[in-house]
Amino acid sequence: MNYYELKLCVSPGVHDIFVAELAEIGFESFVEEDTCLLGYIPETGFNGDALQHIMQQYESITGTVDYSIKYLEKENWNAEWERNYPPIDVEGRVLVRASFHDMDASSYEYIIEINPKMSFGTGHHETTWMMLAHQLEIDQSGKQVLDVGSGTGILAIMAALRGATYVSAFDIEDWATENALENVQLNHLEDVVHVRQGTIEDEPAAQYDVVLANINRNILLREIPTYVEYMTPVGTLVISGFYEHDLPEIEAVAQSVGLQLTSLKTRNGWAAARFTRQL
Repeated sequence: MNYYELKLCVSPGVHDIFVAELAEIGFESFVEEDTCLLGYIPETGFNGDALQHIMQQYESITGTVDYSIKYLEKENWNAEWERNYPPIDVEGRVLVRASFHDMDASSYEYIIEINPKMSFGTGHHETTWMMLAHQLEIDQSGKQVLDVGSGTGILAIMAALRGATYVSAFDIEDWATENALENVQLNHLEDVVHVRQGTIEDEPAAQYDVVLANINRNILLREIPTYVEYMTPVGTLVISGFYEHDLPEIEAVAQSVGLQLTSLKTRNGWAAARFTRQL
């Protein structure tokens, strides 16, 4: 099967909006490359008019949308996909790779296999990388962990590899939930990581030692008080999906519900913060 590749250069903050819209018109997989989003669709499913409609619809939000289309013949498809999805090293301790990566991984403590399809969370984006780096510093052995907006399930998988005994992971999108479940099974962690479709509002009442949320600024500002309700008295919250300049506003909301900033990572303008609950 031949494919079309869409290269869409817009603010990373709206990538998830375009992923949802493009998935509705048949795009099957997505990769973030620097500040651009790459989307792939089978030749037989491509509709130029539908694509143009989406671009025009969001011009009022993003300004003129810079995008291009490239045709990929069947023999080039796998090579193109693999070129845009190299393996990821996190602090020399974690290797994130796809099933097609044939490499020596013996030097890594943790190996995560991710086949991302349409979901975010491959380690390529700064926020995911920093969340994984934070997880390397958190004691998750024997802990209960909640992964909010799980995407590919990469953070939930990492929690399980770090020794968590129970991980609840959810995402509002059905295709993300399906992808997360596939990745959990690929890493043989289905006895520990439990994936469902939904939101924090319908998460069953429970107390978690660690809450992970790699989403976006607006959702974090709204939901941090809710996350605290799911934390143990000495629980840890790790969040990302916002820029460095958003930290004061994020921290103010966190402090208002009894959280203290204990660690901060920054990478290319993005931030990932770790908070602990204060008794």
